[in-house]
Amino acid sequence: MGSAKKRDSAARKARIEEMRREERARARRGRILTIAASVVVVAGLVVGGVVLFQSQSDDSDAAGGSKGTGKFVTGADGVREWDTKLTQNHVTENVDYPMEPPVGGDHNQVWMNCNGDVYDKEIPNVNAVHSLEHGAVWVTYTSKASKADVDALAEKVGKTPYTLMSPDEKQASPIMLSAWGHQRTVTGAADPNVDKFFEKFVQGEQTPEPGAACTGGLEK
Repeated sequence: MGSAKKRDSAARKARIEEMRREERARARRGRILTIAASVVVVAGLVVGGVVLFQSQSDDSDAAGGSKGTGKFVTGADGVREWDTKLTQNHVTENVDYPMEPPVGGDHNQVWMNCNGDVYDKEIPNVNAVHSLEHGAVWVTYTSKASKADVDALAEKVGKTPYTLMSPDEKQASPIMLSAWGHQRTVTGAADPNVDKFFEKFVQGEQTPEPGAACTGGLEK
């Protein structure tokens, strides 16, 4: 059973590394196309901005939006799962999420870089949620977390593609882990549930857009 778990872990790591290589190739192609495409994009936004805004508003209202009803349900493993479908509209304004840190919902069209990125200041929720949509795990902490735990978690994140880390003084617990639609509290960096959460949710089955980029987005 142990060897099977090791094979699964090795296969996951190999898949993530392959996605990382593909992502770098996409980023190179994207830079070549950006200048030519920008003129077309700006023109399209000017012409269709009003229509797009109205369409997104209608879609958000129909689906309940990020402010819609819902709650966390805690599983036997201690992971909390949001019990209603989370919307995925791109918006330009801030979003009032029903949980902190947010685990999904409407978000900015630009994601936070999440290729093992560690931020020492709070980051915009609307960009971090986009990272979760791409299959990232987001580690957040408050000033109540010990420096040793923060340093150890930062080291782990820095070695793991499709993860990011930042402080969040608004959350209820000192250290929390979030993925799209899922969240849990951990006691510290040595808590075995850290590895379990990473193993399950980094590019896990919950990912709305598996393999989407974690570089080329917003960095602070």
